Amino acid sequence: MEYTRLGCSGLNVSRIVLGCMSFGEPHERAPWVLRDEAAEPIFRQAVESGITFWDTANIYGRGTSEEITGRALRKYASREDIVLATKVFSPMHAGPGGSGLSRKAILEQIDASLQRLGTDYVDLYQIHRFDPETPIEETMEALHDVVKAGKARYLGASSMWAWQFASMQHAAELGGWTKFISMQDQYSLIQREEEREMFGLLADQGVGSIPWSPLAAGRLARPWGKTGTDRAQVNPTTDRQGRPAFLESDKDIVDAVERIAADRDVAMATVAMAWVLRNPIVDAPIVGATRPHHLTDAVAALGFALTEDEVAALEGPYTPREPTYF
Repeated sequence: MEYTRLGCSGLNVSRIVLGCMSFGEPHERAPWVLRDEAAEPIFRQAVESGITFWDTANIYGRGTSEEITGRALRKYASREDIVLATKVFSPMHAGPGGSGLSRKAILEQIDASLQRLGTDYVDLYQIHRFDPETPIEETMEALHDVVKAGKARYLGASSMWAWQFASMQHAAELGGWTKFISMQDQYSLIQREEEREMFGLLADQGVGSIPWSPLAAGRLARPWGKTGTDRAQVNPTTDRQGRPAFLESDKDIVDAVERIAADRDVAMATVAMAWVLRNPIVDAPIVGATRPHHLTDAVAALGFALTEDEVAALEGPYTPREPTYF
């Protein structure tokens, strides 16, 4: 395992993140998630592999992901050895404190998350999305108060437009409040729109990137047209705004990943993950593992170097598109 500081902060993290959206109580939208017994081998493998950065959210499994993650943490690791991250924004219940980034919601939801996780603090508390209905000053001051209360060590954000992120950072600076040290954004060989504005902003401000879906929901981990896992069979083809998650032109990218993996005798996931990791803005991609080889293939990418010709073959077919899921 390799380790790095998250952005310009002093927080040391593993360069592979265990994504805990894979764990929880199965439901209609995610029948593939793993309950405790099935999840435990994945947590154990993560610890044995040196993966010390675990990421979940209050909305995953309506809180059950946090519960399972907390139980696994107590069983397989010590609290001090794990960088524990969770998120706030999505609807947890009806009423003014159940969703969004108001002061009421943030202060209520951090306490609920800590109770489910079975800990008195998280290392990284992230806003899951931008809230257009709440003044950013209210959000940033409330998050600052969470840090000052000792309930979170650092703050992070997730998918949004670069101007929104810049506005929130500026508000924190003006108010003397805690700024974000990380951005959890969608980034893969077939979703590279963060390269246009967000990555430049992160580099300028010393903010680390924690990409989600670095394998494009598994599309880059198997030949084009194959579904493979239970999750792949139910994954949507568009986001909630109707924007396509994948384009037909992505087949050429997937085919290039397949060729390189065959030539180098490695998994396709290793090739796709190695491409994400080579970007200097990227600190630690998130791996949503449901099977042992998912973590094995991801960790292997740390020691896998792509040639310039291979990079050109992977990047050449990319077609610009709209960002999705925000």
